[in-house]
Amino acid sequence: MVTGSDDRLLQSFIDVLGRGFDIKDLGNLYYFLGLQVTSHNKGVHISQLKYAYDLLVKHDMLLSKPVSTSMSAKDTLTSNDGALLPNPSVFREIVGSLQYLTITHPDIAFAVNSIAQFMSQPRISHLIAAKRILRYIKGSFDHGLFFGPQHHPTYLATYADANWAGCSESRRSTSGYLVYLGTNLVSWCSKKQPTIARSNAESDYRSLSHASAETTWLAYLLYELGACIQFPILLHCDNLSATYMASNPVFHSRTKHIKLDYHFVREKVALGSHRVCFIPSIDQPADLLTKPLHKNRHVLFTRKLVHAGPPSLREGVREISSTDCVTKERFSLLNQN
Repeated sequence: MVTGSDDRLLQSFIDVLGRGFDIKDLGNLYYFLGLQVTSHNKGVHISQLKYAYDLLVKHDMLLSKPVSTSMSAKDTLTSNDGALLPNPSVFREIVGSLQYLTITHPDIAFAVNSIAQFMSQPRISHLIAAKRILRYIKGSFDHGLFFGPQHHPTYLATYADANWAGCSESRRSTSGYLVYLGTNLVSWCSKKQPTIARSNAESDYRSLSHASAETTWLAYLLYELGACIQFPILLHCDNLSATYMASNPVFHSRTKHIKLDYHFVREKVALGSHRVCFIPSIDQPADLLTKPLHKNRHVLFTRKLVHAGPPSLREGVREISSTDCVTKERFSLLNQN
């Protein structure tokens, strides 16, 4: 796959490759490594429609009833809840496939991360949770990432959050962040923190540290690509204490129990490359990557992360979702249209 902003440069590059290797120009990008790319006048929409369909067919979930959330907000997964699975390979196959699906479905990142923690000894409750994610995918076939043109200079903005002591067994917190390049979501993470946080501010501060490191790397990468980035990079956090710690060194005497590497955020703020901003919890989209949410908030934040495909793609998806008998031949025709 070759991309660039100069058509003549791209063609000359392809010609040079053709002199050294046996290649074939397949034209505009449409399907690549399970990713479907749909171009229209406002930008590019990337989804995994066919991959998700094949995944549901493989595990006999195509005719299942869709659900509105990827994980129940009431139930809590534990390592000893229910009987062990007689054949754990099925569960592991589902988890591995769902991890690849998070490339265009960041809305399932937390749910997949949660069930992936039970790969060694999966139980029936864990398989039920994995199949619930498949049912959620059934109702969101056309979800994907949209990339539109940006004005110059553009900006990087991050939303970072943490669910303090969210794990009922280890009491470790879960960090989550979203990185936007302009209005385009380009990076995200949902990960359990390696150590226990002694306060809510500490857990959020660690998430800010991870987010600032990610944006620092992205800023250097974009600089090497010739992109003009506007500084400072904004880090949005819904914890006032963490916000104050990042900008006020007086608070550092009270937070010596936090590892020194997490004061990386404070250094970035002092240099002026980053700025920590407070955002109300009700407007914090990174909540989707740290905890299971109820239907209304899940739907609200999902719309901020992923976008539905163009009308032609959505029509085909609705037909697939509402039809009991769907063949692969018919599905391929819908994709071609």
